[in-house]
Amino acid sequence: MGSTASAHITKLMPKDCSSANENRCYICIDLKSFYASVEAVDRGLDPMTVNLAVADPDRGKTTICLAITPAMKQLGIRNRCRVYEIPDNVQYVKAKPRMRHYMEVSAHIYGIYLRYVCKEDIHVYSIDECFIDITSYLGLYHQTAIEFSNMLRQAVFDDTGICATVGIGTNLFLAKVALDITAKHTKEHIGYVDQKTFVAKVGKHRPITDIWNVGPGIAERLSHYGVFDLCGVAAMDEDVLYREFGSNARYLIDHAHGIEPCTIAQIQAYKPKAQSLCSGQILPSDYTYDEALVVLKEMADALILDLVDRHAVAGSVSISIGYARQPGADSAGYNGSGASAYQGEHGTRPRTHRGNVTRKLPERTHSRSRLLPAFETLFAQTTSHDRPIRRLSIGFGSILPEEFAEDNLFTDVQAENDEQHLQQAILAVRGKFGKNALLHGRSLTEKATARERNCQIGGHRA
Repeated sequence: MGSTASAHITKLMPKDCSSANENRCYICIDLKSFYASVEAVDRGLDPMTVNLAVADPDRGKTTICLAITPAMKQLGIRNRCRVYEIPDNVQYVKAKPRMRHYMEVSAHIYGIYLRYVCKEDIHVYSIDECFIDITSYLGLYHQTAIEFSNMLRQAVFDDTGICATVGIGTNLFLAKVALDITAKHTKEHIGYVDQKTFVAKVGKHRPITDIWNVGPGIAERLSHYGVFDLCGVAAMDEDVLYREFGSNARYLIDHAHGIEPCTIAQIQAYKPKAQSLCSGQILPSDYTYDEALVVLKEMADALILDLVDRHAVAGSVSISIGYARQPGADSAGYNGSGASAYQGEHGTRPRTHRGNVTRKLPERTHSRSRLLPAFETLFAQTTSHDRPIRRLSIGFGSILPEEFAEDNLFTDVQAENDEQHLQQAILAVRGKFGKNALLHGRSLTEKATARERNCQIGGHRA
């Protein structure tokens, strides 16, 4: 499995990353079409050749496919498409999502990595992707970065039947873009990018939303300056970038030049000054303002219980609303409302939301009687009554331990203590009998989602 890759890619890179300008070597390893590959292997099928889509048939044809196999992608079907977008003439296996099983397989594969490297050198990025600092292991195993990467790929394949793709770079950012921009489109499933090759391989790549940490919002703001790739960002006046993006411009500027000073050791040592909690969901259909408000209250109740369970208080609340795509949008994703879309590695990414809106609370608290009205007020102030809603996200910011809770002159301390005892009782009952053991009446209405989501992991079948 690895010899062809080594022969081809060794010509493109130094034998040892430490001989490049930087003195570290990173890989970003991704499990190819992970959910779909797991389902294919479990059925005794080849993940690389079978047509298989992971989607919940109970949600109808509008549901999103969580993953499709590479064979379906080769037919021109985009990743994370909706079921109805799969052509009728394509025969494929439809697999129900099994999130708990995917988590177990992911943990098993993490254990495979630990046979070769220490956990201190691994940064788990998602269920199917992680970064590994392999600098010290190249001499230990007497291997090049390509050979070491193939050793990991082969170990995963032999143990699970799942193919892994690897990006190699001299910093974390270069390893990630080597994975996303080069490795995923090569037969060898390995890509390499260093600062010498960065401009040629990545700098002019479009759409810019394929670049790590560049979303549709950033891309749209850059387009106002006629900038559509990282080379364009690198050529911009830095003062303009700072005026547009504030302190976040530093990341854009660094990445536009292939620079990433952060290391895995620094990530693992990092301790944030403040924490946040968030919850989000894609609604099963277009919701009206009032229907979405029911769901928002359910989400707020769940997040408040999480706050109480952590013995923490919040200093701010936030809401992000995603509206359904407007009728009449053209293939490029533009319509009269100014929404736009970017077609790239991850499919069409529409700009149909209002962005994240945050409000500071008068006092830090975990009181439901204060937090729920704060969400309702913010929802009323920021959400259109006329546009159908498809996505909801809410969050708490500036989270600190509960000893930092604040009161005002009008706080009924006894009432809030009674409320906290009630919340703790709800947590105890749910912990013993399940989250659906106690529900608010609103969760029994037709458009409510809490009962179903309480039986899911990450919004999908457990």
